[in-house]
Amino acid sequence: MSHTDSDIALTGAGSRGEPESAKRRDIIDGARRVFFDKGFDGASMDEVARAASVSKATIYVYFESKEELFEALVLNDRARSAEHLFDVNAATSDIDGLLRHIGTTFMRMMVQPDHIRLVRMVIGVAEKFPRIGRSFFDAGPCRGGERLAQLLREQADLGHLVLDDDREAAHIFFNLCQGRIGKALLFGDTTVPTEAQIAETVDRAVRVFLAAYGTARPA
Repeated sequence: MSHTDSDIALTGAGSRGEPESAKRRDIIDGARRVFFDKGFDGASMDEVARAASVSKATIYVYFESKEELFEALVLNDRARSAEHLFDVNAATSDIDGLLRHIGTTFMRMMVQPDHIRLVRMVIGVAEKFPRIGRSFFDAGPCRGGERLAQLLREQADLGHLVLDDDREAAHIFFNLCQGRIGKALLFGDTTVPTEAQIAETVDRAVRVFLAAYGTARPA
């Protein structure tokens, strides 16, 4: 059974601590289109309402402000990315293949135009709304670092790595994978890297990482 805007308003179904509803997803999807087209400052709740095919009153049932809606968009996109990044066999003995898979998947996400636009928007609003910047950092780099650190710990337990600080090692790996590509795109390079360029950068990152943390490194 479908709900009208008035039905939702009467139920008071909110976003805080409750399962995501179809209506909330529609609002976030509409907001994504508007924010990516207009930017944070240029976007209005009226435009989001039109893009999501809901009333503006319905948006305020789920989100108290444009800032909260943008924060929800940021968290939603980071959660989607994490689902694909760590779909791996953590118990594998092929540490080289594991790191290449994670690094390649990571870089394919990092070079997406929508990701670049989102990062730029977050940086642009972080000074005025630091909570949004912290949310992005916690849901993206920090969560990804924690997940990779866990995988690296498991690989160390299997005897494939020697770690002094698993969290720091995880962030070092992600930074190595980005090389110059990530920053170049962030600061205006419009040349989307090819699969071969991504593979070359990740290959270099894996070799450097294993030279530092692999069990075959020089004494």
